[in-house]
Amino acid sequence: MLITLCYVYLWVRFQRCYTLVIRSTVHRLHASSSFTFCTALKPGQLQKEKQRHGQSFSKHITSPSNLEETACLQLGNKLLYITDSQPCEDLSKWTLLQETPLIYLESTPRRERVAFVLEAASGQEQETALHKLSASSKKILKWSDYCLPLACISGDPFKLIADASVDNFCRLGVAFMEDRLQMDNGMVPEKIVSVLLEESALKKLVENTKMDGEKSPVPGTQTEQAEAEIPKLKGTVSDNESGDNRQDGPQLAKTVQGLQKDRSSDKAQEENANQPQSTDQKENQASLGGNHHRDGHHLHLSSCHECLELENSTIESVKFASAENIHNLPDDYSGFGNRSEDESCTGQSRRVNVSGKPPNVLVYTGSDPSRFQTKYQQVKTILAECIDMDSYIVYHLLEEQVLKDPWAENSLLLVFASEEPVPEKFHKLFLNYLSKGGKILGLSSFFCFSGVNLAPKEALKNKIHKLCFTKTDHTDIELDVLTSGMVYEKVGASRDSGVEFWGQLGNKDKDMVIVRLPYGDNGGEAILSQVLLDTSPDSQEIQDPEDFNMLKVSNARRYEVLTEILSALGLSCELSNVPPPSPLYLLTTTESSRLSFLEWLSTAVDTEGILRSAKVSLKAVSALQPGMELMEGILPLVTQPLGFSSEQLDLQTYSRSLQSRILGQIVLFAEVTPTTMDLLDGMMLQLPQEMGLIAIAGRQTQGKGRGGNAWLSPLGSALFTLHVRVPVQSPLGQRIPFLQHLVALAVVEAVRTLPGYQDIDLRVKWPNDIYYSALMKLGGVLVTSTLMGNTFHALVGCGFNVSNSNPTVCINDLIVQYNKENGSALKALSTAQLIGRSVTVLERLIDAFQEKGAPGVLPLYYKRWVHSGTRVRLWSEQGPQACIVGLDDCGFLQVESEEQGIVSVQPDGNSFDMLRNLIVTKQR
Repeated sequence: MLITLCYVYLWVRFQRCYTLVIRSTVHRLHASSSFTFCTALKPGQLQKEKQRHGQSFSKHITSPSNLEETACLQLGNKLLYITDSQPCEDLSKWTLLQETPLIYLESTPRRERVAFVLEAASGQEQETALHKLSASSKKILKWSDYCLPLACISGDPFKLIADASVDNFCRLGVAFMEDRLQMDNGMVPEKIVSVLLEESALKKLVENTKMDGEKSPVPGTQTEQAEAEIPKLKGTVSDNESGDNRQDGPQLAKTVQGLQKDRSSDKAQEENANQPQSTDQKENQASLGGNHHRDGHHLHLSSCHECLELENSTIESVKFASAENIHNLPDDYSGFGNRSEDESCTGQSRRVNVSGKPPNVLVYTGSDPSRFQTKYQQVKTILAECIDMDSYIVYHLLEEQVLKDPWAENSLLLVFASEEPVPEKFHKLFLNYLSKGGKILGLSSFFCFSGVNLAPKEALKNKIHKLCFTKTDHTDIELDVLTSGMVYEKVGASRDSGVEFWGQLGNKDKDMVIVRLPYGDNGGEAILSQVLLDTSPDSQEIQDPEDFNMLKVSNARRYEVLTEILSALGLSCELSNVPPPSPLYLLTTTESSRLSFLEWLSTAVDTEGILRSAKVSLKAVSALQPGMELMEGILPLVTQPLGFSSEQLDLQTYSRSLQSRILGQIVLFAEVTPTTMDLLDGMMLQLPQEMGLIAIAGRQTQGKGRGGNAWLSPLGSALFTLHVRVPVQSPLGQRIPFLQHLVALAVVEAVRTLPGYQDIDLRVKWPNDIYYSALMKLGGVLVTSTLMGNTFHALVGCGFNVSNSNPTVCINDLIVQYNKENGSALKALSTAQLIGRSVTVLERLIDAFQEKGAPGVLPLYYKRWVHSGTRVRLWSEQGPQACIVGLDDCGFLQVESEEQGIVSVQPDGNSFDMLRNLIVTKQR
């Protein structure tokens, strides 16, 4: 028991399990308990602390003498402990923070939200520590991005009441425990306490504030002091974003740098308000209306005059940053869609915008008109495949726009992708952007500053070399990359300047090609690369077939390096919100098959018209009706999809390509579905024998692979599940594991039997993979079977890449490369064409197996597989060597070794690592 406890302690202490503990505990108990995050006090500090706090908010908050004894978690000098719920009833001495309580009072029910009191004091040590932290791998968490401030009390300590989602309250608590919670004006967070906020008390404070609203604040009063100490929230918060899991603070949060700056700004606004207004200004304000704060799509947290100025400046700033003529730029970020607050406790925020800037990513590509637009599209494409494009907008920053100031204030990241020398005036502007906390990603550019110099190396230009990249967790990635011909060299005491070398080549000089350079005291940084991370293997610059192969094999790791860099620069590289399942459409190749299926369906559904299944139930409807609502777990099956059209499935192409007798004649199509395997689960045992059913999806969100592995199913993949019946007493029924081999072979043959495509190097890999040569996987097969009477009912799930080039490889990549090498002009293939052909070939292969047994298909299988003569090791990398012989009568892999002779390897529970030539076997 003691040993177990020791292991648990070590796990919690060194694996950061405390994050999970905090999140799970707060989620379970936030409705009935109060959570206090605070700093443990030394004995000599206790009396002084009591005197400084005076009459505090709660006795529990100001009685820390025995915290170490009652704390449920301690991390260094930080404590978390749980008490009974702390009420917050009397707000008479608190100062309302302008309009923010209106958001709180008018928001949706707050069962999953936490109100809390944050106490802070002025201090320089914490600010210095956070500046150091900003240059490290840890991420600073800015408090105002994760909560909605409601009211405050100035003084020492400064106190703030705020509201946050449960997840964001957890994030604030974890950041506090890890000493990375940032406030403004040198304020140091000392304590966070969750409370029960009485709405009646807050409403009373709002009413009292409204009564005093006509009175101008007297200089030096508590109201003015509070507004000087609390960050001023200038910008907009959309209604749905105020409770978002990503950020509870505003999208355009700007903070006041000091009391003097605030007062001068307020004074200037008063002077401007007293000046005569232009006709346009009057018209704009009139159009907003007296109550525009509450009637629009968002709530403004400043005066009308400030709102107008901010909106105009923001619109102009983004227009300056765009190469396009934006006629109707939205004044909020509602276009990014609603975010669910039901995020995993262990997940991270989808977009942590600690800078408070709009989510704009600018790409600068130089002044050469013959190249800059092409380069911009190239960079934009790679960014779109790495970052969450639902959270960011990518704009082209043209040369003439660099000299205009607003772009620097309204961008999270500047991507510098120009190969031209940087003009001095531009260089100063870019450094000024960094000094204000800006982020720069340099892609094979001449942009560089203190700590390193650029040095040319002609021998490296457009050559492939091995790169060793060090991630922020100090692990290394090795990959093949295309180099620019420039390298970084240290200048002076680069270690003292904070320069970090993240990537070096594997040549004898160990040339540095990826560096991180911090700049200024506000968290500015640049990550500069002299490897062509934005160049894909199938670009026109790659002509050599061997270069293509090397870069394609490393393509997934190239994306890993890019996402690591972009994440380090503060961008979210997580996947977008998963789209919900879409309706199913009944599609058939002939009218007779449609009528036969509808006749059967009428007998299979219940009285409510629902075909029930343990996984997915389907409700038959003739057409989709506006506002149609179904219960959870039930999808509409549209039986008369008049005028059906989809970019993901061309029914005419599918019908022309399908030449089978039974298989695949009746199609259930969904644009989005978790997995096609579940769609047929409730039908396969009931369908008449003459009906061949196939489910096809444009995109799967929970694709499955062998052994429960997840299968990523993006757009551009061929995704289907086919129902196949196999009599138990037939040759294939006696050797059912062969079925998965036949499916993989059918996909390969669907391509290689097309006229002109016979040399496309598509192959099968045991037991169920589809490969490009012996290099990369581009598809897989999963077969599940149910025995009913004398028949196996098999669901054959298959997915393979057709036109989705990244992050690995697809069939059309191979066609493009083949055309380059041979000067041919083969056309790209479509998913509908290849699904139809694959089903057709599979039916013929099954017929051949049923007629002749395994010898009827094995010669063709061996012709297409990747294993002929391959030597492997069994069990482990130190295991005995063996040579692959072929397949046995059951479809298991046969290998021959000197020690054991011929051994059969079952597909279930075994893996074949192509890179290491390693098989883990189960002996039969």
